[in-house]
Amino acid sequence: MKPITHIRSRTLVLPHENIDTDRIIPARFLTTTQRAGLGKALFHDWRYRADGSPDPEFALNKPEAQGCEILLAGRNFGCGSSREHAPWALADFGFRAVLSSEIADIFRGNALKNGLLALQIDPAEHRYLLEHSGIELAIDVAEGFIELPDGGRFTFELEAFARHCLLSGVDQLGFLLQHENDIAAFEQRKAA
Repeated sequence: MKPITHIRSRTLVLPHENIDTDRIIPARFLTTTQRAGLGKALFHDWRYRADGSPDPEFALNKPEAQGCEILLAGRNFGCGSSREHAPWALADFGFRAVLSSEIADIFRGNALKNGLLALQIDPAEHRYLLEHSGIELAIDVAEGFIELPDGGRFTFELEAFARHCLLSGVDQLGFLLQHENDIAAFEQRKAA
């Protein structure tokens, strides 16, 4: 994983509420344990027509979506099953952060463990961002704020361990491996 310290991007708005993980990546695409390539299946049943061609009306297919790294989603994003493929697909597509007024706990945990910043923001701030679709935001992970184009800021909470892992670019296993020598020394002391 790459460290995430700052993200500066326009928002791509997908205002629908209750977007579940099957909508994010349909179950028929869960046949792999590889993360690469899952971005093609992201929101598949919304993004593509029955003949397989991209639907030009869907948000991710519009020209203004190019280069957006922040997805602003409607309330209750990531509900449904706990599939880890959902954050994998979002990250593989190019998103580095998902913002919503409500994010399902399991999805949020999976996202943070896989280097995707999933932030639950205040409903009034969420409404403001929905009304100002496509604005550029600057997210500071270390300091815990989102900066607006006018210099205004929204603060956010992020659990300390998740923040550490994102800033360091490690997952839980990577964190443990960083302490491999300490763990081995502890085991030797206990064995003695």
